[in-house]
Amino acid sequence: MKILSNKQWKLERMMRVPQPIQNLSLLSLWCQREKTIHPAARWRDLMLLKEENQELSEMEDKHKKNHCFMTGEKSTQAKKTSRKRARKTKSKSNYTCRQCGKSFNQKNNLEVHMRVHTGEKPFSCQQCGKSFTQKQNLKVHSRIHTGESSFTCQECGSSFTQKINLKVHMRIHTGEKPYTCKLCGQNFTHKNNLNSHMITHTGEKLFTCDQCGKSFTRKVTLNYHLRIHSREDCFTCHQCEKKFCHKLSLKNHMRIHTGEKPYSCPQCGRSFTYKPSLDSHMRTHTGETPYTCKYCGKKFSQKGNLQTHIRLHTGEKPFSCLQCEKSFTYQRDLKQHLQTHSGKT
Repeated sequence: MKILSNKQWKLERMMRVPQPIQNLSLLSLWCQREKTIHPAARWRDLMLLKEENQELSEMEDKHKKNHCFMTGEKSTQAKKTSRKRARKTKSKSNYTCRQCGKSFNQKNNLEVHMRVHTGEKPFSCQQCGKSFTQKQNLKVHSRIHTGESSFTCQECGSSFTQKINLKVHMRIHTGEKPYTCKLCGQNFTHKNNLNSHMITHTGEKLFTCDQCGKSFTRKVTLNYHLRIHSREDCFTCHQCEKKFCHKLSLKNHMRIHTGEKPYSCPQCGRSFTYKPSLDSHMRTHTGETPYTCKYCGKKFSQKGNLQTHIRLHTGEKPFSCLQCEKSFTYQRDLKQHLQTHSGKT
């Protein structure tokens, strides 16, 4: 092994000591040993120290890609990556509707959404002129004119232009009734049937004829009634002049005049003119109470009883005395009141 002079040693030390020695613990160890170790030993140790420092430097270079070795702060490249990721995340909800606050990741989606508020329908059917907000909706609609049926029932062969219509149709074969009345437990295939059924519990008559003021619980019944006003070829009862749009309706009505009662109760033998009257009567035997008061929850077997009961909540008094104009909730109370005018007690 070559022995160096002090001058040579100092020169070699200046030239060969790794710059910088970034591992502080190794640097401290090197400085302490430098004072006491023989120059030859120092040289050997320095070479080992250089190799160790080079290995550390390689590890630190990799680590610097994300963090600074001394401060722990993100490097320039890591900061750029973070900013890019932040911009990408922000862009996911960068387009917000000022009308309703809904956010979109693309400007085009926001523009399509805005048609909901503006009412714009830029896609029109060339055959019937009907307009749509989205091109896909027009495409589905066009199948009505082309006769294209993409969805076919495997049970009966019926075809449909939309998948949802096929899904609803399949309930006929499966017997599925997903819509249930919470008041009586009756199940329905379609939601609109459930909505119509719910009116039977409340007794509400939301649909009123503009021409005569008569009210109905269902819109379809009102539409049926309107034919009386719009058509001249109605069927008229010759005994009371009442008009009907269908001959069958007139036939059923004639039972009032003839006294015919074709519907009989199998339990007590009582007869009725109309089937709904028999159905209503049967509840007296079964105890069924399908009509519920929306104010207090009390249940009734007859719709008329519910309507009478509701007057307690609304304060309606439809029965008035013609002599003193006093009003009453129930007809029986009016009759009792009239006795005070006749002198009867």
